[in-house]
Parts: sequence; structure tokens; C-alpha cells
Amino acid sequence: MKIKYLALIFKICSKFYLSKTMSNSRYLMFNFSIKNPPINFVSLQTISMKKDFLKYQAQTTPHPLAMEVSHAEGSYIYDTNNKEYLDFVAGVSACSLGHRHPRVVNAIKKQLDSYLHVMVYGEYVQKSAVELTKLLASLLPNPLEKTYLTNSGTEAIEGALKLAKRYTGRSELIAANNAYHGNTHGALSVMGFEERKQAFRPLLPDVHFIQFNNEEDLEKITTKTAGVILETIQGGAGFIVPTNNYLKKVKQRCVEVGALLILDEIQPGFGRTGKLFGFQHYDVIPDVLVMGKGMGGGMPVGAFTASAEIMDTLQEQPKLGHITTFGGHPVIAAASLATLKEITESTLMAQTVLKEELFRELLQHKYIEEIRGKGLMLSLIVKNAAVANQIILGCLEEGLILFWLLFEPKAVRITPPLTISKDEIKQGCAVIMKVLRTIKD
Repeated sequence: MKIKYLALIFKICSKFYLSKTMSNSRYLMFNFSIKNPPINFVSLQTISMKKDFLKYQAQTTPHPLAMEVSHAEGSYIYDTNNKEYLDFVAGVSACSLGHRHPRVVNAIKKQLDSYLHVMVYGEYVQKSAVELTKLLASLLPNPLEKTYLTNSGTEAIEGALKLAKRYTGRSELIAANNAYHGNTHGALSVMGFEERKQAFRPLLPDVHFIQFNNEEDLEKITTKTAGVILETIQGGAGFIVPTNNYLKKVKQRCVEVGALLILDEIQPGFGRTGKLFGFQHYDVIPDVLVMGKGMGGGMPVGAFTASAEIMDTLQEQPKLGHITTFGGHPVIAAASLATLKEITESTLMAQTVLKEELFRELLQHKYIEEIRGKGLMLSLIVKNAAVANQIILGCLEEGLILFWLLFEPKAVRITPPLTISKDEIKQGCAVIMKVLRTIKD
């Protein structure tokens, strides 16, 4: 009887907390209540887990969504009530092959039976890392042939920035307004969004910004510039694609002044745009290519690739120019290798183009002003931030996972696994349209 009484109290209190949470979230511009929250507050065990989550695990915002995950498979995530959620986010473009893809899981299990971490990066010959970097070299255009494996995309950005400075002997870095390249110190320095940076200043000196797709700004790239770092498709800004041969013109300017072009493919890379890397759509080859997210098939990984001439400058003067303990971890490399093989040996990239067309066909509504992006890196740009919030939270209640973008408040992220089926796309789009019909002018 006491347990039932406590459960009732927790249920009442938690519903009040959820309402307060949703009305004060960093994402929300209005008070939006969820009739059937995705968390089972009646379960004392679940309440305890959420309480511990908030108390002991550091958070990125005061009010996380806090869905308690039970398991995930394919295109679906299940909560501890066994409620099914169709995933249109893929862990923010990370789970390229969906959840627990058999080929990735089997590769991980096989490597676990051999060895885990044995030595810091770059000292021992480890089969999965060697095969991964060799396969990447075979799939990339010349002269991109040598890959440095890291633990995350932001760590790869740090390495790429250092590499540009080391190779050119210069200090100036050029980045784009509204760019996002990660949150470590160097990556934060080339973020083009002051609101997220100001609390952490001073950051790296000699960093300057240009407007993405603005050709007049290319004059700011000079003989003082070590590197120009751009996202191939701007992510946090709203999935903005390059236009009018912009990237090709940036590369031409870099060649003229002796600067390196660094392209950040952490999000569009690994088949998400219909090609292995986004830059392959735009007739340009970067000097340094940065990757992450979808590379690991759900495992944490990053990498940066360059020519041997450029990359080898990290070996001397000084030696150990860039080091990492766990970069190239054999289990992560095995998962990444399996992911890369699956993407390149299957028809997933070709299907991505057709799936994009299906999304654009099905998602037509007066509140959707445009659909930006390419392939399965799409964002709905809607009437205002309030509509975006209602879509995301309304769909969550209906069992569909969508998410926000970092800097564009009117955007709704759609970045499902590449393995998502056409029937699942139709199912999810039907939910979006259902929620849109409930929104009042």
C-alpha cells in the first residue's frame, strides 16, 4: 500500500515537473504540454533512474528530454515502457546504418575476442585501423591518402587546424559565420556564433570570419592565411548548401595564396548526401578532409585525411605533433570499417537520393516554407520557432523523433538512418502532417 501511495505522489509531482520543464526549455518559446509523456513516471525504478541521471550525469542544458531508453533496433528506439519511436534523427546523423546494424555488431564482437586497447595511437600495427585507412584512401580522390584516426569529430577538427598551421607556417584561420565545428577550444574558436562563445573567451587569436556563399568575402583569404575551414553543407545554420560553385572558388583562392582548404564533413560524410562525401557533389577536393559521426555506425570516432606531404609534417619538428591515447581504437576501427564497407558495397547511397525525393514529395504544407539540405541531411524551415517546437514535441508524443538545429530556430532536423525504408518514411511523414494539421494560425 505504501509503495502504491508513493507511486501516486511521484506521478502527480512528475507531471508538474514535466510541464514546468517544457515551458522553460531552452528550445521552447511557449508552453506546450504533452498528454502522454514518453517516460513512465508511475514506475519508481524509472523515477529513480531519471533522478540519478539529473543528479549525477552532467547535462548540456537545464531541461533535457530525458527519455529513458530500453533498447534500439533498426530505425526504432524503445523506452522503458516499451513505447516505440521511429527515429528520424539517427543520434544527430551518427547512426548511419540505424541502430545495432548486424554487420557493425558482428565486427565489434569479433574484435572484442582478439584485443582491445594495446598502445597509444600510431605505435603498433593494428589490423582494423590499417584496413580502415587503406580503404578510405582507395575511395578518396588524390592526393587524399593518409588518415589520422581520432576519438571524435571535434578532436579531428583540432588536429586539422594544427595541421594547417604546421604545414603553412602561418597562424591565421578563416571560418564562416554561423559555422559549427565542435566544442573543444580550437573548434569553438572557429564557431561562427558569438552567443555560444562569449563565456569562454579568450579563444584562439587570429581567427576571422566570412559569410558562407559570399564570393566577395574571398578577398579576406590572403598570404597570411594558414587555413580556411568550412562545412561542406552548413549544419547548425540550417543545412545551407553551397551555391554557384562556391567551394570550388574558395579552393581556387586558397591555391592562389598558399592556404589550405579544410572541409568539415562530420555530418554530411559517409553517404548521407547520396555520395560518400558531400564535397564530391561540388567538383572540389579539400586539402584536409574532416569526418566523424556516421563514420562509426553508432560508435564514437573522428578522423582527418590529407596528402602524405601535408600529414607527415606532424611527425617532426616537433615529433609527436599530434597525439592521442585512444584514437584508432581497434573496436571503434572495426565498427567504422564495417560501416564503410556496408555503405560502399550496398545501394544505400543511390537509395538516399530517392528517399530525399520522397520526403520532399510528402512534406508539403503551408507552414513548411522550404526543405533545405541534400540527401538524408534535411531540415524543414517552418513559419517560426513556435511552429518548429510544436512539430518536434508533438511528433515525439506520437512516437516520432525529430530534433532542433543549433542556430536556426525555425528548423526541424530530419536526418534518419540511411537504412530507413520507404514505408518508414511514409509512416513518419504522416505523423508530421498529422501534427501540422493540429497547429492553429
